[in-house]
Amino acid sequence: MNKRFFTYMPDPTLMILLLLLISYGLVVLYSAGGIVLVERQAVRLGLGLLALYLITQIRPERFEQFSPLIYVGSVMLLIAVFFFGISVKGAQRWLDLGISIQPSELCKISLPMMVAWIFRHTALPPNWKYLTIAAVVIGICAGLIYKQPDLGTAILVAASGLFVVFLAGISWRLIIGLLVFAAASIPVMWQFLHEYQKQRVLMFLNPESDPLNYGWNIIQSKIAIGSGGFWGKGWTEGSQTQLDFLPEHSTDFILSVLSEEFGFFGVLLLFLLYALIILRCFFIAQQAKNTYNRLLCGALTLIFFVYITINAGMISGVLPVVGVPLPLVSYGGTSMLTLLASFGIITAVHSHKKLIQQ
Repeated sequence: MNKRFFTYMPDPTLMILLLLLISYGLVVLYSAGGIVLVERQAVRLGLGLLALYLITQIRPERFEQFSPLIYVGSVMLLIAVFFFGISVKGAQRWLDLGISIQPSELCKISLPMMVAWIFRHTALPPNWKYLTIAAVVIGICAGLIYKQPDLGTAILVAASGLFVVFLAGISWRLIIGLLVFAAASIPVMWQFLHEYQKQRVLMFLNPESDPLNYGWNIIQSKIAIGSGGFWGKGWTEGSQTQLDFLPEHSTDFILSVLSEEFGFFGVLLLFLLYALIILRCFFIAQQAKNTYNRLLCGALTLIFFVYITINAGMISGVLPVVGVPLPLVSYGGTSMLTLLASFGIITAVHSHKKLIQQ
């Protein structure tokens, strides 16, 4: 085996911050779900960190070279879901390949890779030809995921591609125009939403209208957050969590658990770790030596930021509940591995930067 393959170490600053975040997450998960979930999460985190380390050894130009192939492979997996997918609670989103995987999560990496590949050699900001190609590439992924149905992930995946477009330097006039168009399209899009999606939006507007059914989750989450105060009730002492009033407390609503048991101070510490990770990733993106790597690293960092923002907004009632996990804290599988793989790409760009030519 080529020993040189294992000579590139991930960025130590970023790794220390990630390990601190992971450790903090395991502490909260123990209170939310017990030792069994912690052990399972630790195994998955170990595999994710191994993937991060192995990806760090890959020269970034290989990511660029194989971006179209990786994108096509992701689209083929999305199509395979419709024929061979596992159906859970009326949604067909997973494939059983010995282990269950969610192909839509892989698109959060493969789509920005593909859009960055489209823009890699063109003058920035890109012209309408390249923007149209990017729009088609984004639309294929988002459309297939929406049909599963999984509106929340479809929006996140589309955002991962749009972040590349944004970082490529499109004009603010175009951005504002797209936002106005999106706002004007809301009444039309409402007609295409599934009933449970409409209920999520309605509960966001007025959860007290159905407090024992659709509104239960967000009401209990707000109670947990408010009862934590500044210092919290103490580790494993949260009543909403321990008495099972708070639903999905090891996954989507784990930030509510943290808020109740560690209070405002605990949440502030968590967000400080997140902010330092994001700043470090943006620094690595800014130091990248070519367009492809800058766009890709920047987009992956923004997706990480959006995960945090949506989950925090969701559990506090600022945004509708869309089932987005809290990065590297919520109990999970494919989404966590995908996040750590994306950090592997970022650390690879940093570790190999001296080898990358302009």
